[in-house]
Amino acid sequence: MRREDVELLAPAGTWEALEAAVFAGADAVYLGGSAFGARAYAENFGPEELQRAITFAHLHHVRIYVTVNTLVTDEEMKALGDYVTFLSNIGVDGIIVQDLGIIRLCRRTVPELELHASTQMTITNSAGAIFAYHQGMPRSVMARETTLKDLKTICQKTPGEIETFMHGALCICYSGQCLMSSLIGSRSGNRGRCAQTCRMPYTLVNKEGKDMLQNADAGQYLLSPKDMNTLDILPQLIETGVRSFKIEGRMKRPEYVAVVTDIYRRAIDRYFTGKYVVPEKDREHIEQIFNRDFTTAYLEKKPGRTMMSDRRPNNRGILLGRVVSLNKDHTEGTIKLERTLHLGDGLEFWVSVGGRVGTIVDAMTVNGKSRDVAEVGEKVTISVPRGLRLNDRVFRTNDHELMIYAESFFGPEHKKRIPLSFYVTAPFGKPMTITAADDEGHMGTAQTQFIVERARKHALDETVVRKQVNRLGNTEFSLGSLLLTCDDNVMVPMSEINEARRLAVEALTKARLEDFCPPRKKVQWSDRNLSQPVNHSLRRHAELSVHVDTLDKAKAALSGGADVLIVGGDSFTLPLLTLKDLETLGGWVREKGKKWYIGTSRIVSEGQLSYYDQVLPRWQALSPDGIVVSNNGL
Repeated sequence: MRREDVELLAPAGTWEALEAAVFAGADAVYLGGSAFGARAYAENFGPEELQRAITFAHLHHVRIYVTVNTLVTDEEMKALGDYVTFLSNIGVDGIIVQDLGIIRLCRRTVPELELHASTQMTITNSAGAIFAYHQGMPRSVMARETTLKDLKTICQKTPGEIETFMHGALCICYSGQCLMSSLIGSRSGNRGRCAQTCRMPYTLVNKEGKDMLQNADAGQYLLSPKDMNTLDILPQLIETGVRSFKIEGRMKRPEYVAVVTDIYRRAIDRYFTGKYVVPEKDREHIEQIFNRDFTTAYLEKKPGRTMMSDRRPNNRGILLGRVVSLNKDHTEGTIKLERTLHLGDGLEFWVSVGGRVGTIVDAMTVNGKSRDVAEVGEKVTISVPRGLRLNDRVFRTNDHELMIYAESFFGPEHKKRIPLSFYVTAPFGKPMTITAADDEGHMGTAQTQFIVERARKHALDETVVRKQVNRLGNTEFSLGSLLLTCDDNVMVPMSEINEARRLAVEALTKARLEDFCPPRKKVQWSDRNLSQPVNHSLRRHAELSVHVDTLDKAKAALSGGADVLIVGGDSFTLPLLTLKDLETLGGWVREKGKKWYIGTSRIVSEGQLSYYDQVLPRWQALSPDGIVVSNNGL
């Protein structure tokens, strides 16, 4: 695989995060618009800002993918049509989708807009990726529970591209299958409103209500996973053939986006030099910027409870040291450092009684002398909150130096502009011509309306022209070099130079954008693009369907008046039904003159496809009324 075949995909929930992603080295950025995205509580991008974001990213050769990955109701289809038409017309590089209705509408309405199958589609095997490809989605984002071994097989088997998460938060549930937030708080993750219920404290009780973990070595956050971190296995991940590597974090601050993107950018580039190594400083920085402790999730093995961050559902920072002494009134403490400490760092003390308390270091001393920096092994004295005890652990939750570094990737004072060469000619009796060129061969040329004439007072020179062409304002460009060719003692009004420069830069911008992303045919949304209603004949009465997973339940359902039995699939009872059991059940159903369907599992890994290859013909031989398919690969 070549370097250009690998895409580093970073998140952006704000404009600052977008700048951070682009300037830290992302090849592409995914973000949400004002609707239909799975992070409804992120700041997201309004229509004008989204249009500006496309231009900004494309000028820097970065692609933009927009999340349209919620489930959509019939009442929302018109608004959805308007929205995807807008996205196509402004040049979005692709949209990330979950709902099959969105996919059908987009293929009819915006056929040139690339569709990516969201991780919310729960694609867990090569058959699912192939299905998505043939439904018009050239890229599939795999469920985060997919293993390295399966990723390699899937990449080999599918004609499309595979994308996978490489860093960031994990869900307790399979991608796209979590209903916990909607059931507990009426906020559906599949509608973009996840309430993060897995990050809340829980007690594990038995049927008598007794705390099962009362004396166990476990915290309260029983459903909160650690964060994914693949720096140590990045070579193996690249060698699976995955095309796009995704950093999770549209709700994260721009500093997080900057640091994580920068570290993975350099890591991927080092892999392609043939000398892969992760500097210890990068490990520390990626841990410092945000961690719930780290895991590789299911990529290498089934981690069990070691994947869980049951003591802390949010950023735990980095262990800095322990409290070794306190003054009499406990307002000052001395810490034995295991890491360097700077003024401005934010600390959190994990106190023996009462949880956690924090402070910002605004002064410190070592051996009675004021310091700006204290090193590993030193004992540093600082002001501390009350409630500390000896040997309490101290974590650094905010690294002042790292924040300064992160902030160098975004904000107006840190904008990384594209240098342009300007060629200006001003021959007497003809218009002035200004040509702007970048280092990739894109050019833009404009002329003044004014005819160059003899100077009455101040003649043109390089200093005057440089000042005007350098007035590039809020553009993405800077003045690299200037070559001026003009006759002696001539002049052109400043306003004319400025206008010609503006038009030249506009022409270059257009050429650069169209070269990176050729313009699409403009489309127009019409209600006619919606499916025409079909007049299905109504049944004379409703049918009662019952899902069962044992013979006893099937017998009870039929006795109770069920019209339809759905048998098997996701089962909560062992042992599972055998083919002999299914044959018996089918006989009961036929005797009663009822219907039955055999159900499949929602989750089917790559290794389980061969099982379904064998069992589906056997199910068919039992003559059920149909199959309930719960996994898109099937």
